[in-house]
Amino acid sequence: MVFYFKARPESGDYTIFMGLDKYENEELIKYGFPEDIWFHVDKMSSAHVYLRLNKGQTFDDIPEGVLEDCAQLVKANSIQGNKVNNVDVVYTPWQNLKKTASMDVGQVSFHNPKMVRTVKVEKRINEIVNRLNRTKVERKPDLKAERESVNAAERAERKQQLREKKRREEMDRLEKERQAEMRSYKNLMVADKMTSNKDIASTNKSLQELEEDFM
Repeated sequence: MVFYFKARPESGDYTIFMGLDKYENEELIKYGFPEDIWFHVDKMSSAHVYLRLNKGQTFDDIPEGVLEDCAQLVKANSIQGNKVNNVDVVYTPWQNLKKTASMDVGQVSFHNPKMVRTVKVEKRINEIVNRLNRTKVERKPDLKAERESVNAAERAERKQQLREKKRREEMDRLEKERQAEMRSYKNLMVADKMTSNKDIASTNKSLQELEEDFM
Protein backbone atom coordinates (compact mmCIF):
# COMPACT_ATOMS: atom_id res chain seq x y z
CA MET A 1 0.00 0.00 0.00
CA VAL A 2 1.27 3.46 -0.94
CA PHE A 3 -0.32 6.68 0.29
CA TYR A 4 -0.41 9.65 -2.08
CA PHE A 5 -0.89 13.29 -1.11
CA LYS A 6 -1.18 16.55 -3.07
CA ALA A 7 1.08 19.42 -2.05
CA ARG A 8 -0.36 22.91 -1.69
CA PRO A 9 -1.79 23.79 -5.13
CA GLU A 10 -0.50 27.37 -5.20
CA SER A 11 3.05 25.96 -5.42
CA GLY A 12 2.34 23.83 -8.49
CA ASP A 13 1.26 20.28 -9.23
CA TYR A 14 3.39 18.10 -6.92
CA THR A 15 2.68 14.63 -5.56
CA ILE A 16 3.98 13.44 -2.20
CA PHE A 17 3.85 9.74 -1.28
CA MET A 18 5.02 7.22 1.30
CA GLY A 19 4.84 3.48 1.92
CA LEU A 20 2.64 1.76 4.47
CA ASP A 21 5.57 0.04 6.20
CA LYS A 22 9.23 -0.83 5.83
CA TYR A 23 8.46 -3.47 3.20
CA GLU A 24 6.72 -0.90 1.02
CA ASN A 25 9.66 1.40 1.68
CA GLU A 26 11.95 -1.27 0.29
CA GLU A 27 9.98 -1.33 -2.96
CA LEU A 28 10.00 2.47 -3.18
CA ILE A 29 13.76 2.48 -2.70
CA LYS A 30 14.19 -0.11 -5.43
CA TYR A 31 11.87 1.33 -8.05
CA GLY A 32 12.16 5.08 -7.53
CA PHE A 33 12.26 7.69 -10.29
CA PRO A 34 15.12 10.12 -11.00
CA GLU A 35 12.71 12.94 -10.13
CA ASP A 36 12.02 11.59 -6.62
CA ILE A 37 13.29 13.32 -3.49
CA TRP A 38 13.47 11.23 -0.29
CA PHE A 39 12.65 12.67 3.16
CA HIS A 40 13.24 11.20 6.63
CA VAL A 41 13.44 12.48 10.20
CA ASP A 42 17.13 12.58 11.08
CA LYS A 43 18.32 10.05 13.68
CA MET A 44 14.76 8.88 14.43
CA SER A 45 12.43 6.26 13.09
CA SER A 46 9.97 7.74 10.59
CA ALA A 47 8.11 7.13 7.39
CA HIS A 48 10.03 7.40 4.12
CA VAL A 49 8.33 10.31 2.39
CA TYR A 50 8.95 11.06 -1.28
CA LEU A 51 8.31 14.11 -3.38
CA ARG A 52 8.08 13.62 -7.15
CA LEU A 53 9.43 16.63 -8.99
CA ASN A 54 8.60 17.56 -12.55
CA LYS A 55 10.90 16.20 -15.24
CA GLY A 56 14.07 18.23 -15.49
CA GLN A 57 13.83 19.67 -11.97
CA THR A 58 16.33 19.06 -9.17
CA PHE A 59 16.03 19.46 -5.41
CA ASP A 60 17.30 23.01 -5.91
CA ASP A 61 13.91 23.71 -7.52
CA ILE A 62 11.67 22.56 -4.67
CA PRO A 63 9.27 25.41 -3.80
CA GLU A 64 9.55 26.53 -0.20
CA GLY A 65 5.92 25.71 0.54
CA VAL A 66 6.25 22.19 -0.89
CA LEU A 67 9.38 21.63 1.18
CA GLU A 68 7.45 22.62 4.29
CA ASP A 69 4.62 20.22 3.36
CA CYS A 70 7.07 17.31 3.04
CA ALA A 71 8.86 18.16 6.27
CA GLN A 72 5.60 18.43 8.22
CA LEU A 73 4.30 15.15 6.77
CA VAL A 74 7.42 13.18 7.63
CA LYS A 75 7.50 14.64 11.16
CA ALA A 76 3.84 13.73 11.67
CA ASN A 77 4.62 10.17 10.61
CA SER A 78 7.42 9.66 13.11
CA ILE A 79 6.31 8.24 16.47
CA GLN A 80 9.11 9.95 18.32
CA GLY A 81 9.54 12.96 16.05
CA ASN A 82 5.86 13.86 16.20
CA LYS A 83 6.11 14.33 19.97
CA VAL A 84 9.07 16.71 20.10
CA ASN A 85 9.90 20.13 18.70
CA ASN A 86 12.91 21.23 16.69
CA VAL A 87 13.52 18.05 14.75
CA ASP A 88 15.80 17.84 11.73
CA VAL A 89 14.45 16.39 8.51
CA VAL A 90 16.98 15.22 5.94
CA TYR A 91 16.29 14.99 2.24
CA THR A 92 18.22 13.87 -0.82
CA PRO A 93 17.59 12.74 -4.42
CA TRP A 94 16.43 9.15 -4.76
CA GLN A 95 19.50 8.33 -6.85
CA ASN A 96 21.68 9.20 -3.86
CA LEU A 97 20.14 6.43 -1.73
CA LYS A 98 22.51 3.54 -1.16
CA LYS A 99 21.26 0.05 -0.43
CA THR A 100 23.51 -2.93 0.33
CA ALA A 101 22.73 -6.58 1.00
CA SER A 102 23.80 -6.31 4.63
CA MET A 103 21.22 -3.63 5.47
CA ASP A 104 17.92 -4.33 7.18
CA VAL A 105 14.65 -4.03 5.29
CA GLY A 106 13.89 -0.36 4.66
CA GLN A 107 17.32 0.79 5.77
CA VAL A 108 19.41 3.05 3.52
CA SER A 109 22.56 5.13 3.51
CA PHE A 110 23.91 7.63 0.99
CA HIS A 111 26.34 7.46 -1.90
CA ASN A 112 27.36 11.08 -1.37
CA PRO A 113 26.70 12.68 2.04
CA LYS A 114 27.27 16.11 0.49
CA MET A 115 24.06 15.60 -1.48
CA VAL A 116 22.01 15.38 1.73
CA ARG A 117 20.29 18.53 2.99
CA THR A 118 18.62 19.30 6.30
CA VAL A 119 15.59 21.40 7.17
CA LYS A 120 14.59 22.08 10.77
CA VAL A 121 10.96 21.67 11.80
CA GLU A 122 10.25 23.70 14.90
CA LYS A 123 6.87 22.19 15.66
CA ARG A 124 3.98 20.30 14.11
CA ILE A 125 1.57 22.55 12.22
CA ASN A 126 -1.80 20.81 12.29
CA GLU A 127 -3.22 23.02 9.57
CA ILE A 128 -0.65 21.69 7.09
CA VAL A 129 -0.88 18.05 8.21
CA ASN A 130 -4.69 18.08 8.14
CA ARG A 131 -4.74 19.69 4.69
CA LEU A 132 -2.41 17.01 3.35
CA ASN A 133 -4.41 14.20 4.95
CA ARG A 134 -7.57 15.45 3.24
CA THR A 135 -5.89 14.75 -0.11
CA LYS A 136 -4.71 11.29 0.92
CA VAL A 137 -5.36 8.45 -1.54
CA GLU A 138 -4.45 4.79 -0.99
CA ARG A 139 -3.22 2.74 -3.92
CA LYS A 140 -1.56 -0.59 -4.57
CA PRO A 141 0.65 0.30 -7.51
CA ASP A 142 2.83 -2.11 -9.44
CA LEU A 143 6.00 -0.13 -8.76
CA LYS A 144 8.15 -2.42 -10.88
CA ALA A 145 5.83 -2.10 -13.89
CA GLU A 146 5.68 1.68 -13.48
CA ARG A 147 9.47 1.89 -13.43
CA GLU A 148 9.81 -0.42 -16.45
CA SER A 149 7.28 1.71 -18.33
CA VAL A 150 9.32 4.82 -17.62
CA ASN A 151 12.52 3.03 -18.68
CA ALA A 152 10.90 2.00 -21.97
CA ALA A 153 9.70 5.54 -22.62
CA GLU A 154 13.18 6.92 -21.89
CA ARG A 155 14.77 4.38 -24.26
CA ALA A 156 12.30 5.32 -26.99
CA GLU A 157 13.06 9.00 -26.44
CA ARG A 158 16.81 8.39 -26.67
CA LYS A 159 16.33 6.42 -29.91
CA GLN A 160 14.24 9.23 -31.35
CA GLN A 161 16.89 11.78 -30.38
CA LEU A 162 19.56 9.62 -32.02
CA ARG A 163 17.52 9.32 -35.22
CA GLU A 164 16.98 13.07 -35.25
CA LYS A 165 20.71 13.68 -34.72
CA LYS A 166 21.59 11.37 -37.62
CA ARG A 167 19.00 13.09 -39.83
CA ARG A 168 20.48 16.52 -39.06
CA GLU A 169 23.99 15.24 -39.72
CA GLU A 170 22.90 13.80 -43.08
CA MET A 171 21.21 17.07 -44.02
CA ASP A 172 24.34 19.00 -43.07
CA ARG A 173 26.45 16.66 -45.17
CA LEU A 174 24.19 17.04 -48.21
CA GLU A 175 24.15 20.82 -47.80
CA LYS A 176 27.96 20.94 -47.67
CA GLU A 177 28.12 18.83 -50.83
CA ARG A 178 25.65 21.15 -52.54
CA GLN A 179 27.64 24.22 -51.54
CA ALA A 180 30.85 22.60 -52.79
CA GLU A 181 29.21 21.79 -56.13
CA MET A 182 27.93 25.36 -56.43
CA ARG A 183 31.41 26.76 -55.82
CA SER A 184 32.88 24.37 -58.37
CA TYR A 185 30.22 25.35 -60.93
CA LYS A 186 30.85 29.07 -60.42
CA ASN A 187 34.59 28.60 -60.82
CA LEU A 188 33.99 26.69 -64.03
CA MET A 189 31.74 29.45 -65.39
CA VAL A 190 34.34 32.12 -64.62
CA ALA A 191 37.04 30.11 -66.40
CA ASP A 192 34.81 29.62 -69.47
CA LYS A 193 33.98 33.32 -69.54
CA MET A 194 37.63 34.32 -69.44
CA THR A 195 38.46 31.97 -72.31
CA SER A 196 35.60 33.36 -74.42
CA ASN A 197 36.81 36.93 -73.97
CA LYS A 198 40.26 35.95 -75.16
CA ASP A 199 38.80 34.22 -78.18
CA ILE A 200 36.67 37.26 -79.03
CA ALA A 201 39.63 39.58 -78.70
CA SER A 202 41.69 37.27 -80.92
CA THR A 203 38.91 37.10 -83.48
CA ASN A 204 38.47 40.91 -83.62
CA LYS A 205 42.16 41.37 -84.16
CA SER A 206 42.18 38.90 -87.03
CA LEU A 207 39.27 40.67 -88.80
CA GLN A 208 41.00 44.02 -88.51
CA GLU A 209 44.15 42.60 -89.98
CA LEU A 210 42.15 41.10 -92.84
CA GLU A 211 40.50 44.44 -93.59
CA GLU A 212 43.84 46.18 -93.67
CA ASP A 213 45.21 43.54 -95.99
CA PHE A 214 42.20 43.95 -98.31
CA MET A 215 42.67 47.72 -98.53
